[in-house]
Amino acid sequence: MTDDKHLEALAPQGREPLTLINVREGMFGAKGDTSGYDGLVERVQMPGASERPYGEWFDGVVDILTELLGDAADQAIEYVVVDRGELTLYIQRDHLVDVCRHLRDDQDLRFEMCLGVSGVHYPSDTSRELHAVYPLQSITHNRRLRLEVAVPDADARIPSIVSVYPMNNWHERETWDFFGIVFDGHPSLARIEMPDDWQGHPQRKDYPLGGIPVEYKGAEIPSPDERRQYR
Repeated sequence: MTDDKHLEALAPQGREPLTLINVREGMFGAKGDTSGYDGLVERVQMPGASERPYGEWFDGVVDILTELLGDAADQAIEYVVVDRGELTLYIQRDHLVDVCRHLRDDQDLRFEMCLGVSGVHYPSDTSRELHAVYPLQSITHNRRLRLEVAVPDADARIPSIVSVYPMNNWHERETWDFFGIVFDGHPSLARIEMPDDWQGHPQRKDYPLGGIPVEYKGAEIPSPDERRQYR
């Protein structure tokens, strides 16, 4: 098997084809080590697009959302993945806010709660290096699904969904802090874990491991109202 991008690999029987993201060799990518892992080859694979019928209530949700989006549906929903009994919709970033609003407001969908947003970094997934993952919960219908948005590292911008799910305020700040994804329209996008003047985003896979000078003694930390400007 080669490491060509988006090569479809054979999945176990009964499972969807897999999308190859990367091939790692050795322990943590090291070459010539003496740990015994030098010959280790690990394929980083993601489930590919699923075919209908998706099963359970998944088809109904996708059909309703497609109808609500109208002519924009083909652009808004890149593809659908059903894996391990879970539904994931890959959404084009320009349509994310509209998709969230439909999922929240339609009486047959009613995904009233967004449980946050998590960043993921796939350096080898060319032009789709950074992913944002949104788990949604329907309290009315007792259902869960995921939205996932992929953007290039060179243009790591995704619209904020705080206007639809206000609880995402802190989660978007954390994802910006650790992965560098800019959430356009966020009311106050600033670091939430790392110091305001910190360089880089620590949970990216290209972030250096160790060697970051941190000084604890003699540090002066200003009061919260002096650290940033709030509007």
